Amino acid sequence: MSRIARRFASLRQQGRGALIPYVEACDPDYDTSLAILRGMPGAGADLIEVGVPFSDPSADGPTIQKAALRGLKGGSSMKRVLEMVRAFREGDDETPIILMGYTNPIEAYGPERFCVDARKAGVDGLIVVDLPPEESDLLAGPAAAAGLDIIRLVAPTTPDERLPVVFSGASGFVYYVSITGVTGTRTASTDELALALPRLRKATDLPIAIGFGIRTPELAANAVRVADAAVVASALLNTLETTLDEEGKATSRTVPAVLEQLRGLADAVHAVKK
Repeated sequence: MSRIARRFASLRQQGRGALIPYVEACDPDYDTSLAILRGMPGAGADLIEVGVPFSDPSADGPTIQKAALRGLKGGSSMKRVLEMVRAFREGDDETPIILMGYTNPIEAYGPERFCVDARKAGVDGLIVVDLPPEESDLLAGPAAAAGLDIIRLVAPTTPDERLPVVFSGASGFVYYVSITGVTGTRTASTDELALALPRLRKATDLPIAIGFGIRTPELAANAVRVADAAVVASALLNTLETTLDEEGKATSRTVPAVLEQLRGLADAVHAVKK
């Protein structure tokens, strides 16, 4: 059983949902992002998404775009991202790590080499935003051979007849993009979420995580009332950005501020009994 499957099984036994925070690699520098990553489990993270900075995103809103550019400026590369995960694994062998990014850096690295190196580093799953199921053979074989979960995205506009295509070969969990648009721009209502989840449950037995627009503890708690996990990204990156100095460098407030916000989100999520 993979780390992701074990974590969701454990949470089901505990009767609670998961909080999945996001950290952009090398934002604003390697050491700061690693410190945030290392601090996340203690602050309440159940699983963690690590963003792979990319210059030409298609789904990320302004906040994550700025974080990605800071990450690239801070020295990010695929090799550096995997080094960061490897360093995290020196002190934590249990918390699932999911890389979230785009096809181009993986293709440039080499899909087979990437999957082997990602697994060796301690990565558990991949979310590749711009890789549709029809093109998934690029990663499907290498990921399966390496024991990496391929986590698929589903949107409110995904028709019922397409769900079997999307879920074919998916593992780990399903990422439900709760809005039409890019990250961090608006929030789906509780009623919208309640209507959306039943049709997904009919199509898959995988856990469902809700992302895009989860900004506050209240919204995160509402998400896990209907789904299995809440993903929080832009809200944490906004906080990080407010702590940077005039040159865009980390300050003494950067790591503590992000982790304190994460604790508040985790408290709200973990208080919801399922």
